[in-house]
Amino acid sequence: MKIKQNYKKSFLLPRRLMVLLIKLYQKILSPDHSFWAKRVRPHGYCKYFPTCSEYSSQVIKKRGILIGIPKIIWRVLRCNPWSRGGIDLPE
Repeated sequence: MKIKQNYKKSFLLPRRLMVLLIKLYQKILSPDHSFWAKRVRPHGYCKYFPTCSEYSSQVIKKRGILIGIPKIIWRVLRCNPWSRGGIDLPE
Protein backbone atom coordinates (compact mmCIF):
# COMPACT_ATOMS: atom_id res chain seq x y z
CA MET A 1 0.00 0.00 0.00
CA LYS A 2 2.83 2.39 0.86
CA ILE A 3 4.52 1.65 -2.46
CA LYS A 4 1.40 2.67 -4.41
CA GLN A 5 1.21 5.97 -2.53
CA ASN A 6 4.87 6.78 -3.22
CA TYR A 7 4.46 5.82 -6.88
CA LYS A 8 1.43 8.08 -7.24
CA LYS A 9 3.24 11.01 -5.60
CA SER A 10 6.27 10.61 -7.86
CA PHE A 11 4.01 10.24 -10.90
CA LEU A 12 2.28 13.56 -10.13
CA LEU A 13 5.50 15.45 -9.40
CA PRO A 14 6.16 16.71 -12.99
CA ARG A 15 2.54 17.89 -13.23
CA ARG A 16 2.82 19.83 -9.98
CA LEU A 17 6.17 21.30 -11.00
CA MET A 18 4.74 22.52 -14.31
CA VAL A 19 1.74 24.12 -12.57
CA LEU A 20 4.12 25.80 -10.11
CA LEU A 21 6.17 27.25 -13.00
CA ILE A 22 2.98 28.58 -14.61
CA LYS A 23 1.92 30.21 -11.33
CA LEU A 24 5.36 31.85 -11.01
CA TYR A 25 5.04 33.17 -14.56
CA GLN A 26 1.62 34.59 -13.69
CA LYS A 27 2.91 36.37 -10.60
CA ILE A 28 6.03 37.84 -12.23
CA LEU A 29 5.67 38.26 -16.02
CA SER A 30 2.07 37.80 -17.13
CA PRO A 31 0.40 40.81 -18.77
CA ASP A 32 -2.89 39.72 -17.16
CA HIS A 33 -2.04 38.32 -13.73
CA SER A 34 1.13 40.00 -12.47
CA PHE A 35 1.20 42.65 -9.76
CA TRP A 36 2.03 45.45 -12.22
CA ALA A 37 -0.51 44.44 -14.85
CA LYS A 38 -3.53 45.13 -12.66
CA ARG A 39 -2.49 48.79 -12.46
CA VAL A 40 -2.01 49.17 -16.21
CA ARG A 41 -5.04 47.17 -17.40
CA PRO A 42 -7.48 46.50 -14.54
CA HIS A 43 -9.82 44.42 -16.73
CA GLY A 44 -7.12 42.29 -18.31
CA TYR A 45 -5.48 42.03 -21.68
CA CYS A 46 -6.33 38.58 -23.06
CA LYS A 47 -9.27 38.14 -25.44
CA TYR A 48 -9.86 34.56 -24.26
CA PHE A 49 -11.40 33.40 -21.02
CA PRO A 50 -9.62 31.89 -19.15
CA THR A 51 -6.32 33.48 -20.10
CA CYS A 52 -3.72 31.29 -21.80
CA SER A 53 -1.69 30.80 -18.64
CA GLU A 54 -4.78 29.92 -16.58
CA TYR A 55 -5.93 27.57 -19.36
CA SER A 56 -2.49 25.93 -19.27
CA SER A 57 -2.65 25.42 -15.54
CA GLN A 58 -6.16 23.94 -15.71
CA VAL A 59 -5.44 21.58 -18.60
CA ILE A 60 -2.27 20.25 -16.98
CA LYS A 61 -4.08 19.65 -13.70
CA LYS A 62 -6.93 17.92 -15.50
CA ARG A 63 -5.18 15.98 -18.32
CA GLY A 64 -1.50 15.84 -17.42
CA ILE A 65 1.58 17.04 -19.24
CA LEU A 66 1.57 14.71 -22.26
CA ILE A 67 -1.94 15.66 -23.35
CA GLY A 68 -1.76 19.19 -21.94
CA ILE A 69 1.26 20.51 -23.83
CA PRO A 70 -0.22 20.01 -27.35
CA LYS A 71 -3.47 21.64 -26.15
CA ILE A 72 -1.51 24.58 -24.74
CA ILE A 73 0.44 25.01 -27.98
CA TRP A 74 -2.78 24.96 -30.01
CA ARG A 75 -4.33 27.56 -27.70
CA VAL A 76 -1.35 29.91 -27.97
CA LEU A 77 -1.32 29.56 -31.77
CA ARG A 78 -4.99 30.56 -31.88
CA CYS A 79 -4.31 33.69 -29.83
CA ASN A 80 -3.60 36.19 -32.59
CA PRO A 81 -4.95 39.55 -33.78
CA TRP A 82 -7.40 37.91 -36.21
CA SER A 83 -8.97 35.66 -33.58
CA ARG A 84 -12.33 36.55 -32.08
CA GLY A 85 -11.43 35.17 -28.68
CA GLY A 86 -14.21 34.20 -26.31
CA ILE A 87 -14.74 31.46 -23.76
CA ASP A 88 -12.47 28.46 -24.26
CA LEU A 89 -12.58 26.07 -21.32
CA PRO A 90 -10.19 23.10 -21.16
CA GLU A 91 -11.88 19.81 -21.99
